[in-house]
Amino acid sequence: MNILITGGCGFLGARLARTLLAGDDLALAGSAAQPVSRVTLADRVPPPADLASDARVQFVQGDLLEQLGNGALPVAETQLVFHLAAAVSGECEADFDLGMRSNLDATRGLLEAARRAGHAPVFVFSSSVAVFGDSPEQRLPAVIEDTTLPTPQNSYGIQKFIGEQLVADFTRKGFVQGRNVRLMTVSVRPGRPNGAASSFLSGMLREPLAGERARCPVSPDTPVALASPGNTVAGIVRAATASAAEWGARTAINLPALTTTVRDMAQALERIAGKEAAGLIDWEPDAAIAKIVTSWPSRIHAVRAEALGLKADASFDAILRDYVRENAQAVKLPLKD
Repeated sequence: MNILITGGCGFLGARLARTLLAGDDLALAGSAAQPVSRVTLADRVPPPADLASDARVQFVQGDLLEQLGNGALPVAETQLVFHLAAAVSGECEADFDLGMRSNLDATRGLLEAARRAGHAPVFVFSSSVAVFGDSPEQRLPAVIEDTTLPTPQNSYGIQKFIGEQLVADFTRKGFVQGRNVRLMTVSVRPGRPNGAASSFLSGMLREPLAGERARCPVSPDTPVALASPGNTVAGIVRAATASAAEWGARTAINLPALTTTVRDMAQALERIAGKEAAGLIDWEPDAAIAKIVTSWPSRIHAVRAEALGLKADASFDAILRDYVRENAQAVKLPLKD
């Protein structure tokens, strides 16, 4: 089986690639398991060393739209596409054209390439909980259900919802076997901050654990819906392996989420790394970021995802301890027992 991952050298893409390669084979869309023979990583930046050294990994570097235009991506020989590449929320608000090019034009271009392939590959599209938004004119319900109407309130959410509809129509026409998966905010992400409005939901933990100050731009009482990196990748993979009967409707699946508050996250940091770590958080409000983040839902009832065997993380303490275990080299402060 040949697999393509756009955004494949980013944090989630690389973690997904490692998961697929470690499994050796994959039961695609409910079919018999097949060996993973090639994983193509399409990205602007090179892959981590461990992936670059794997003979099954092929790397295609460059802009996704340009790669689609010059035929650099092996879509015709690909049975499974994971489309993770995207401009993130803060970037899309700051640069409208960037968001439209990266999130709309590239998604349609990749779908067209899959259509031309002629064999209806499985196409997993990473959408976002940002397709839901709260506004005075149309309030969000207290709990998001699988049937809740998306009402995005920013460019990123609107572009992701358009992408979902494109995948649904290409699926309806038989061009791809589309699977739209709405990701929650992923925390804790290793590395450095990105342009997402939600980036602080990792930074407020990651930076203090490294002995650095971090800014939290929202009220401590702000509720948020989160998923760990491991749970997020598990949901993405399950979307690819589910049979058509298991998957059901063409509409997107909301992945399970842990509901917590920013205050609870800071308290988890204190429980694990002490008052010194929690004291490195600077509570500095930013109205623009708060407006975006507080418009997103914080409580998700993910019935369809649960029917696929997916569950929310048990607690934020567990998420944070997993981060510490997996990224020991990035933790500079002493931890509590």
